[in-house]
Parts: sequence; C-alpha cells; structure tokens
Amino acid sequence: MLDYIVVGLGLSGIAISRGLEKRNKQFVVFEDNSQKSSLVAGGLFNPVILKRFTLAWNANDHMKTAIPFYKEMETKLQAKIVYPLDIYRKFFSAEEQNNWFEAADKPLLSEYLDTDLVKEINPCIPSEFSFGRVRQTGIIDTDVLISEYRTYLKKEGKIKFERFEYNDLKINLDSVEYKGISARQIIFCEGFGMQHNPFFNYLPLRGNKGEYLTIYSEELQLQEAVKSSVFIIPLGNSLYKVGATYNNQDKDPQPSLEAREELEKKLSKLINCKFEVVDQSAGIRPASKDRKPMLGRHPKHKNLYCCNGFGSRGVLISPMVSEQLIEFAENEVQLPPEIDIQRFSKLPRNKHTGPS
Repeated sequence: MLDYIVVGLGLSGIAISRGLEKRNKQFVVFEDNSQKSSLVAGGLFNPVILKRFTLAWNANDHMKTAIPFYKEMETKLQAKIVYPLDIYRKFFSAEEQNNWFEAADKPLLSEYLDTDLVKEINPCIPSEFSFGRVRQTGIIDTDVLISEYRTYLKKEGKIKFERFEYNDLKINLDSVEYKGISARQIIFCEGFGMQHNPFFNYLPLRGNKGEYLTIYSEELQLQEAVKSSVFIIPLGNSLYKVGATYNNQDKDPQPSLEAREELEKKLSKLINCKFEVVDQSAGIRPASKDRKPMLGRHPKHKNLYCCNGFGSRGVLISPMVSEQLIEFAENEVQLPPEIDIQRFSKLPRNKHTGPS
C-alpha cells in the first residue's frame, strides 16, 4: 500500500510531492495537463504588493521557505530554475514617491524597498518621477521546474499522465483505492480544476483568468523587470513577457483578443520603442473568496485532503503551506486557522460527500 495519491502536479503538487519524498513516503501522482496557470505564470517571486507598497500576506516567512526550496530543486534536478532579478516600480507622481519612502521606513519592508531612487533604467521607458527598486526578487522558471520534475517522477515510476476519475475512487475507513492502487490518503492539488471535484467543490474557489503576451523587441534591451500598469519581464534573446490581466468573469482557458488589446495598449503607453507580439498565453488562477490558501481535510472523509487557492502568488506560497499540510496529515500539527478549510464549515454540505 502506498502512503499517498497526489492529484495534480502544478506548483502545489510539486511542493507536496517533494515534501513526501523527503519523508520517504511512497506516492503516485496523477496529472492530465488540464490546468495551465502554473505554466503560463510570470514566475516572479516578489514579497511586496507594488500597487500599495505593502507586504504580501506572510511574505517574510514564505520567502524564507520558498527560495531554499527552489534552490534545492535546482540541485536535485540539475537544472537552472532560480534567476535573481531586480524589479523596478515606475512612479507616476511625487505622492507615490512619498508613499514609497514611508513604506521603506517600516521594519518589515525596509529590507525590500531601496530608498535610492533611479532616474532612468532604460531609454525606452521614460519616467518623470523616477523608479524604485525592489530587492530580493527574481524569477522561478516554472516551465523548467514542472517539466524536469515530471521527467524525474516518470523515471521513478511515480506519475501517471491521465485524468483522475472521481467515480472510481473508493473511500475506506483507513485507506482509499483507485484503479487497483491502494493508499492511506489522497491529496488533491488541482488548481481551478477543483471546481469539478465532487469532494471539494463546495469550497468558494474563484477563478481569476490571467493572460500574458510574449513580445520581441530589439530596441528595448531591458535587463530588469519593470512594474507599471503591466509587468515586463526579460526572457533573453530580445524576448519579454508582458502581463498580466485579471478577469474574474471569463473562465475560458483560451487566450482572448480583448486581453491582447488591453495589454498592447498598456505596453504602448509604457515603452516608446517598437515591439512585436509573438505569443499569448492564458491560465485560470485558483483564488479563494478571502484570498487565502485553502488547505485541509475533508469534513467527512478523513483521508481526503486539498491543497489549493494560491491565486497569483503560488510561486511564493506553495512551498511553505504544502509543508504545513503534510505536517497536518502526518503528525496532526494543526493548520493555521486562516488557511484551514474548516473556516468554510458553515457552507452547505449537500455536495461534498462525493460520488457513491
């Protein structure tokens, strides 16, 4: 008998699987490539919310866990994954400059916000009010991380590339069975795909569609990430990722003309050089009603767990909260109430008993 079945191998599924590996737990992963948000995301790790110059939720703790996690994965997979990269926030007014300085005086933000403003970072990106630099930021190459870890699990015989059929899951008192596989417990790491999961679709998961452009520009010659009305992230070879949109209404996973036009319009106002759109990608971010992760044990079936709701900061959040879920499942170390799905216990429960 296995210890775990893991459903989904995006950022949360990788963090869960690696945590189980390090504990010498036996597991198998099911992945059907239906969810793309981890693959199309910009991959930025940034502890600061640059719209308001505030620290993201638990960002200091998440940074201390996430960066070592990804560096350890680099060593394990023998692949380059972590790329340190400064982010420069373009200011639009003297008031924004003042707000930046006020934020930089706060103890939790001082290590991230540089008070030496930069007049110009690139001739193609003019700014009347300068730029502020965010320190300790960078990019996680999620494409390489996911593809290399999938390859590794395939070699280990620990992954099945097929759709998980909920109706074929048999739940016993102390185990689960699925198509001839027995395991003590099962963890669903499905992202927005959780909406189809009859055991956990009672949770208030909200899809947030994000779209990105990849542009080519020989003139731009940008070496840093820039945040304005959009992000610009250098990819090398005169290619840049531009994003992202946030759409709570559109749940179609395919790229849209509306988003392309929106991003092109904002980019044209930010840079004064020529560019060509060479690609567009889209994914549905899994976000919760209160913008906190959703982790925990099913209220009826004690060997079913979910790990979800990371929104747009999955790169930063997933390593730490995945560890917390494993500690809960293995050692009954209670989850922080703000991320435990028990906070939704008053929701109607007529849907979450699962298929018969």
